[in-house]
Amino acid sequence: MKILFIGDTVGKAGRAIVHQHLKYLKEEFAVDLTILNCENAAAGFGVTPRIADEFFDWGIDVLTSGNHVWDKKEIIPYLDQNTRILRPANYPAGNPGRGLAVVKTSSGEEAAVLNLQGRVFMPATDDPFRAADAELAKVPKHIKVIFVDMHGEATSEKVAMGWYLDGRVSAVVGTHTHIPTADETILPRGTAFQTDVGMAGPFHSVIGVVKEDVIRRFLTSIPDKFESASQDAQLNGVFVEVDTSTGKARRIERIRRQ
Repeated sequence: MKILFIGDTVGKAGRAIVHQHLKYLKEEFAVDLTILNCENAAAGFGVTPRIADEFFDWGIDVLTSGNHVWDKKEIIPYLDQNTRILRPANYPAGNPGRGLAVVKTSSGEEAAVLNLQGRVFMPATDDPFRAADAELAKVPKHIKVIFVDMHGEATSEKVAMGWYLDGRVSAVVGTHTHIPTADETILPRGTAFQTDVGMAGPFHSVIGVVKEDVIRRFLTSIPDKFESASQDAQLNGVFVEVDTSTGKARRIERIRRQ
């Protein structure tokens, strides 16, 4: 199975660069399953039902997210209505939505997608490691391909999750920092791993935000409104090829398009 994952998609510029390249990336890599992290898609903070539907119309199969998924309140009922948009599974019980999706790919085979969120330097949530165990126990035994978006700030926590799930899932990739890491690898037991995929968004910015806004915050320490930047959009993602009979990764490749 050939899987394309696109990192945190930031604002209008991020959506535009995804739309520009998505069709061609799917053709180039003969993609069976396409996943995108959407938590920054609405002006940099959150996602709306309209934007989520737009992604699905373009050919995204599953949307993952993170701590910003709650920013646009109109998305909250949508999280219960659409099983293909995920919020991290380790938010406390009773919250809207779900953290695990099982989907049929374009090749006709099934795959599972799991969304988790770290706790280091992040909003308080339940333990993502034990949540991973609980969610993986729900995956039907015949499904071998399992893809994990680990949304977190600390590289150590994301690396630890990769090792924790090595051999139990097909891939663990990190999101949230918007900065791609150069450590893509296949771990010893067959799990593809990258600490952070990076973003699809404006690179004349500070991780997607108008750079002057962020510099002013650092200089003054005074809170102010952040605006999503718009210049020099780039797309960062990762391609993973998985043996569907074993669930083990055969290949992982970083993707960058301008």
